[in-house]
Amino acid sequence: MIETVVSAPAVAAVAVHAAERVAGVRVQPGVAGLVSSVVRAARQQIKGLQPAPVEGVRVRWSDAAVALEVDVVISGQDQAAAVARAVQRSVRALVPELTGVAVESVVVTVVDVAW
Repeated sequence: MIETVVSAPAVAAVAVHAAERVAGVRVQPGVAGLVSSVVRAARQQIKGLQPAPVEGVRVRWSDAAVALEVDVVISGQDQAAAVARAVQRSVRALVPELTGVAVESVVVTVVDVAW
């Protein structure tokens, strides 16, 4: 029997990539993600690692699927609801494709608008 384990940071990195494929979107940690991103950055610097960005995405496991929360900054030229739906579709499609992990839900929070 072979068991494959995909870590939360790997899933988060794919979610960041998927979200940022949507035009006018940048993933950015909200207030809740700032502390964990500082801790992660310090740990990586100590280990000499340069991993893919995961800040702005929170991963919660439930059985064999993940629930993802993505914080984004969008362009002021676009409608927030439409962009959030596009981010949800992109993340929901790319995470299973690249990781093999099923996606239970994708919650997108627009934390800022860039003009």
